[in-house]
Amino acid sequence: VEVDETRLAYVQIRFPGWIQKVFADSTYQYVRRGQPLFTIYSPDLVTTEREYLLAKQNRNELAESSVPGVASGAASLLDAAVERLKQWEVPDREIEHLESTGKVRRELEIDSPVSGYITQRNALPNLYVQPETKLYTVADLSTVWVYAEVLQTDIGRIKIGDPATVTVDAYPGRTFSGRVNFIWPQVDMTTRTQRVRLIFSNPGMKFTPGMFVNVSLAIPMGRQLTIPASGVLQSGTRQIAFVDHGNGYLEPREVQLGPRVGGEFIVQKGLGAGERIVTSANFLIDSESQLQAALGSFVPPPPGAGAAAAMNAPSTQVIVEFTTVPSPPHKGDNTFRVKLTDNKGATVPGSRVTVTFFMPAMPAMGMAAMRTVSNLNDKGGGMYEGSGKLESGGTWQVSILVQRNGQTLVSKQLTVSAEGGM
Repeated sequence: VEVDETRLAYVQIRFPGWIQKVFADSTYQYVRRGQPLFTIYSPDLVTTEREYLLAKQNRNELAESSVPGVASGAASLLDAAVERLKQWEVPDREIEHLESTGKVRRELEIDSPVSGYITQRNALPNLYVQPETKLYTVADLSTVWVYAEVLQTDIGRIKIGDPATVTVDAYPGRTFSGRVNFIWPQVDMTTRTQRVRLIFSNPGMKFTPGMFVNVSLAIPMGRQLTIPASGVLQSGTRQIAFVDHGNGYLEPREVQLGPRVGGEFIVQKGLGAGERIVTSANFLIDSESQLQAALGSFVPPPPGAGAAAAMNAPSTQVIVEFTTVPSPPHKGDNTFRVKLTDNKGATVPGSRVTVTFFMPAMPAMGMAAMRTVSNLNDKGGGMYEGSGKLESGGTWQVSILVQRNGQTLVSKQLTVSAEGGM
């Protein structure tokens, strides 16, 4: 929240002088329009007021003069004296006092031009001031500006005049309505966000400059097809949703997503209205190998492959040793290594090794599920190596699937903690 710059007023004078008494003597003091702020003694002003009284006296005395031009000249001198006082913004009440009493007051009261809060004060007793001296800054907080940071991917849907609402932690259960009145013509290079300025009425002074608030922008987007963010798997190269056909059959479907709206994504391509999809709460960790196979190729196994694998399952136990470089892994690119040995310590060559990293969705943090799949290369001597990119730090569920000739030799599940932020 910041001050509405169009409602700032500066208090300055147009003649030099010395401040005498200060009435508004503290920052953030509330003052009303017309309330005295201070008094000033100015020899220049006193001299000009005396010239005014003298010009008035001369005009009255010479008004009946028969000499051509004398009466009009005296009137012109009086008009010039009045004009000088007005140019110095001497209040009308001071000029009326001069006319009614014929006396010059040593000090002049300076009033606040607006109602508001004093945000800056330089007026001090006995201070010598000149016309360029800024004595007070007064802010009218009856309306305020609120700045919101909007992702550059969303800024194209926002326009001036759009409605906006604000909630404030200090006032739970209450919402405040405003509108967009300016969009910054520049993107922040660090955050990739663009500033949007909103204007809000501020009855009761609920908003104060420097306060942080929560902003919601209501952008009409028409009728759209959406899915929960937790129902999308991010493979790094594509986005997958699982369509539930019933009886335990899940079809992996590549989807094209639009912008995120709350906890949901707009679906631009890949799904139809009414189709049932699986959310992260329904994903079974022990079916990791099935999900990996589906994501990897979308090609189902040949008929009878499962029966053949059961009949020809090897009796030799395969031991899996998994490492990463760096260790522990971190957010970003990593190298994955798997070493295979049998129960006699001999290496196991010629296998197909797939490593899958999976992190469930975290809707509370606005994060969809994430997945990284790496097919490792046989380096010889039972060593297999590949690489992959982890999109986030945190705890990952890792599934290692070892196959040879279409048969599963071993499947191992473990958890790994990656360094780096979310």
